[in-house]
Amino acid sequence: MIRRCLPHPLMSGFLLLAWLLLQRSLAPATLLAGVLVAMGLGRAFGKLRPPAARIRNVPLLVRLLLRVMGDIVRSNLAVAWLVLRPGGQVRSGFVSVSLELTDPYGLAALACIITSTPGTIWVDHDSTRRVLLIHVLDLVDEAAWIGNIKRRYERPLLEIFQ
Repeated sequence: MIRRCLPHPLMSGFLLLAWLLLQRSLAPATLLAGVLVAMGLGRAFGKLRPPAARIRNVPLLVRLLLRVMGDIVRSNLAVAWLVLRPGGQVRSGFVSVSLELTDPYGLAALACIITSTPGTIWVDHDSTRRVLLIHVLDLVDEAAWIGNIKRRYERPLLEIFQ
């Protein structure tokens, strides 16, 4: 009975928590609205029935997560240096990366990694040509960016999800 009304209780709970944090209120009307939104979105997600992700290498996933966290810290410092240094010249540009990765969960993880790293953003993905387009804030060496993305992120994601 409860699974029919609330097919994804954990997700609904997090949605309610996010709603309350964003509203910064525990007023009854806010709480009721949050419960309705969380239940509605939880049921809508239940109707989608996304395929289950198959993670094949959990230790590698943990190592990748630690690598990404380190890269985010390092990138934050690099972007801060670029922005704060006097008279600094920024050479931004676009980079096209050919991908082997086709798993939707692997691509979503790669999108999160690239977008959460300061100085880079996922711009477009052409699934028919399997080409990723990213924007880089300080583009000095395009080949180095392509190599880093393929070696540091795509290769582990291929082992984790495919």
